[in-house]
Amino acid sequence: MKLDRPVTGGPCWTELGTSDLEAAKRFYTELFGWRPETDPRQEAGGYTVAHLGDAAVAALAPLYQESQPVAWNVSFAVADADAAVASVRAAGGSIVLEPMDVFDIGRFAVAFDPGGAAFQLWEARTFPGAGLFNAPGALGWVELLTRAPEGAETFYTTVFGWTVHPSEHYTQWGIAGDDFGGMITMDEKFPHEVPSHWLPYFAVEDVDDSARIAVEAGGTVLMEPTTVADGPRIAVLRDPQGAMFGVYLADEER
Repeated sequence: MKLDRPVTGGPCWTELGTSDLEAAKRFYTELFGWRPETDPRQEAGGYTVAHLGDAAVAALAPLYQESQPVAWNVSFAVADADAAVASVRAAGGSIVLEPMDVFDIGRFAVAFDPGGAAFQLWEARTFPGAGLFNAPGALGWVELLTRAPEGAETFYTTVFGWTVHPSEHYTQWGIAGDDFGGMITMDEKFPHEVPSHWLPYFAVEDVDDSARIAVEAGGTVLMEPTTVADGPRIAVLRDPQGAMFGVYLADEER
């Protein structure tokens, strides 16, 4: 990820919806060295912000409704959540949660793209998003896995104005050419029941060691550590509650 701070249109935050908050806090603390702090206010519903040093890097939260899957979610920064929701609808997406205020820190909405991948919109007030990117334990890349790549490209470039850097096997998303994520087409190798989704990647100092720690902590390796041609070393992991996420080598460009 070339972006080093929240930028309008780019990924600004990632949060986990989990069936076991305490277990998730233990797992990710062991894996990434996070310091989780749970908001004590009842109306916060157990929302927990993970820190590296003084920087907020991600969030963990209980599932708020039975239909909510255990999953990592990616938020994109917008200047106006209500206007962004209108753009999502006009481009063929749908809205799961209408814009709502989150205390005094921002305004939030949840959407689906036309291919069924969920993502979040964040209009910052006092909280712009993650205070650290690319460093070990912090967000390093976001990747869309979809069965409808052409529609996804049209949708996201329309809604967010992203630049597109295509290659034979991989498409990269950017803001004014600064790439922050990519897109993979889900083919027959992906189980039919796996929906289109956004996958966050966290930077780590050692991909192989992170995969080992994840397994020892009760997680699963979905994609073994692999060095991508002309890219970094990566792995895809699953936490003990079933949420998928990626890791990649912190000092290498994606």
